[in-house]
Amino acid sequence: MERISRIVVAGGGQAGGQAVDSLRREGFDGEILLVTAENQPPYQRPPLSKDYLAGRCDRDRVLLRPEAFYAEHSIELLTGARIASIDPGAHRVELETGRTLDYDRLLLATGSRVRRLDGMPGSDLEGVLYLRTLEDSDRIRAAMERAERVVVVGGGYIGLEIASVAVEAGRSVTVVEALPRLLSRVATGELAAFYADLHRARGVDLRLGSSVARVRGEGDGGALRSVELSDGTEILADLVVAGIGIEPVTDLARDAGIDCDNGIAVDSGCRTSAPDVFAAGDCTSHPNAFFGRRVRLESVPNAMEQGRVAAATMLGEDRSYESEPWFWSDQHGVRLQMAGLSEGADQTVTRGEFGGDSFITFHLRDGVLIGADAVNGVREFIFCRRLIAARGRPDPAALADPSVPVKTLL
Repeated sequence: MERISRIVVAGGGQAGGQAVDSLRREGFDGEILLVTAENQPPYQRPPLSKDYLAGRCDRDRVLLRPEAFYAEHSIELLTGARIASIDPGAHRVELETGRTLDYDRLLLATGSRVRRLDGMPGSDLEGVLYLRTLEDSDRIRAAMERAERVVVVGGGYIGLEIASVAVEAGRSVTVVEALPRLLSRVATGELAAFYADLHRARGVDLRLGSSVARVRGEGDGGALRSVELSDGTEILADLVVAGIGIEPVTDLARDAGIDCDNGIAVDSGCRTSAPDVFAAGDCTSHPNAFFGRRVRLESVPNAMEQGRVAAATMLGEDRSYESEPWFWSDQHGVRLQMAGLSEGADQTVTRGEFGGDSFITFHLRDGVLIGADAVNGVREFIFCRRLIAARGRPDPAALADPSVPVKTLL
């Protein structure tokens, strides 16, 4: 293999941050440049809607690696730098400042951007915020300190985690979800109902099957006053946080002629259609053996594992991404961990009392365990993941019996 002298990583999220660490662990001793538009070194995003937003941890605790790590490992960190274009043929990227960077290998870890309420009347008012970056979390926390009434638009993970933090802080909270139930893309109807009951019990006002028509301010474009729903209902608000999903950042790849398919299309080794250009994280779609089709996963475990695989593949190793999907969420002190999928299951088995303090719901298809949803079941969840990855055929009666440790079913 040719000598690799310089690797450029475009994006400072969890995939990019993991990739540069893995490159050094794999023994690469050439130049590494990590280019990120943010003014921070790579950090963890999950705490931004949980502990960091609530003020239970500081900036240093959300960093993926201490700031000194990059200098100690000879990784050039270019923060506040945006890439204007990439030229795969010339093996070169150009920054918005005009500076050019040649590369032997390029990793696109451009992540995702939030979907916005753009075009909705009042969406540009000062009190309408979004959560994606550390600075976004800082802005929401500061605004929440001044607000009494918070409206969250979107009943997915991010929206519900923000609602949980706001209620804990003593705010009056309303969640507006356009679909008939919460967590519609990621959870079963039964689990969604459990979380709806949990939020209502903690004082959250849920408006399901309702959409926001406009955001109103005082007078002509004044301070935020209320949110108007499509049925004409008006909800008073001092702060609106929209969590209506994310979309992959593929602009650089598309402009460079790189294949995209619901994200930057990569193979199991994180290779794109352009020679020596790789991609990892939220911005990618990949062939997934577990789903049996090409998918794009918006999850930290996916970003971290793809970062590791991309690093190895860039260095010529034969490594493939084959992990089963898993996710987690913390709301009102209740931890939800989900592995695999429930879609297509023909049998559901619950360990513990569904809706109780701790329970696990298992999903099987043709006797094979394809998914598990654990509520406050942290200790056994790791074994649930391993059993799903192994395509295990556990006895349903044993799955339902809390006296049988899940690890014994592997």
